[in-house]
Amino acid sequence: METVGEEDRVHKNLTTQFPRMVAACVLPVAMIAQAWGADIYPAKPIRLLVGFPPAGANDLVARVVAARLGARLNQQVVVENRPGAGGNIATELVARAPADGHTMLLGSVSALGMSPALYGQVPFDPVNDFAPVTQLVGISALLVAHPTVPVASLKEFVALAKKYPGKLNIGTPGTGSIAHLTAELFMKMVGVKLVHVPYKGGGPAVIDVLSGQIECLMSLISTGAPHIKSGRLRGLGLSSLKRSPILPEVPTIAESGYSGFEASGWLGLLFPAKTPEAIVERMHRETIAVMNLPDVRAQLESNGIDPAPSNPQAFRAYIKSELAKWSKLIKDAGLRAN
Repeated sequence: METVGEEDRVHKNLTTQFPRMVAACVLPVAMIAQAWGADIYPAKPIRLLVGFPPAGANDLVARVVAARLGARLNQQVVVENRPGAGGNIATELVARAPADGHTMLLGSVSALGMSPALYGQVPFDPVNDFAPVTQLVGISALLVAHPTVPVASLKEFVALAKKYPGKLNIGTPGTGSIAHLTAELFMKMVGVKLVHVPYKGGGPAVIDVLSGQIECLMSLISTGAPHIKSGRLRGLGLSSLKRSPILPEVPTIAESGYSGFEASGWLGLLFPAKTPEAIVERMHRETIAVMNLPDVRAQLESNGIDPAPSNPQAFRAYIKSELAKWSKLIKDAGLRAN
């Protein structure tokens, strides 16, 4: 039989050794759990939040990519449209979501590159609140007019706007969108005053310009191009430095007499910050495979959207550079969101 002294000694040894035993097990268990978690990811459907409504370029890109990703991941990727504030609502929701890889953002230059300067303050940090996966695409803005507007070129449109300052309406997919900022920069550069009419996405905006409710629209090229081809809208100018293969007849704003004008948008995938690196890498690998599919590239390019996949490090650096560039342009132009 053990004495009381022996019991004390055994208890003391256990008390001393047990934490060491636990500590020795924690690291291997954690490593196994991380590897196992990566292997079974995703464990449930993935939400892909889009900051703009259906029928626009953001929604098009999201649904094309989500469908193929779901097939590769053996789990559904559900697109959720959360429009408002130039994409800021969806962006904030993802920034605050659990970092478990089951909530993603279709990030845009509007929210991540422009909003901090346009709004003065936003409820997220474009760099530190996210784990970038990859840029997906680049896309130009397009100025279009209803056929009843008596102009055949951008120069004629500018002359008309100068003749009737504050009389012509220009729609955009929303305050803080790339199209909105492009419109503001255009008005400042050419010296015209148009009445800005913000919509909740490119779809509602194009409906009103098609019906003649507004005279012109600055939208992403994918929104306006089909209606130019059908003759229901007139293309006046592209915001990119080069013409688009799908609208070779539409000149750029720069080549129409406004040298140096350029404003291009982009979209990409991001997780909340602190999402495990193994999950980010898996999603990057699968997304790149999707973006390299010939039918995906063809579908995007046919809508004037340029595939531009990258890697997490390059995408993070690009977001930082875009944030700096647009912040300076917005400050220099004296622009603020209403």
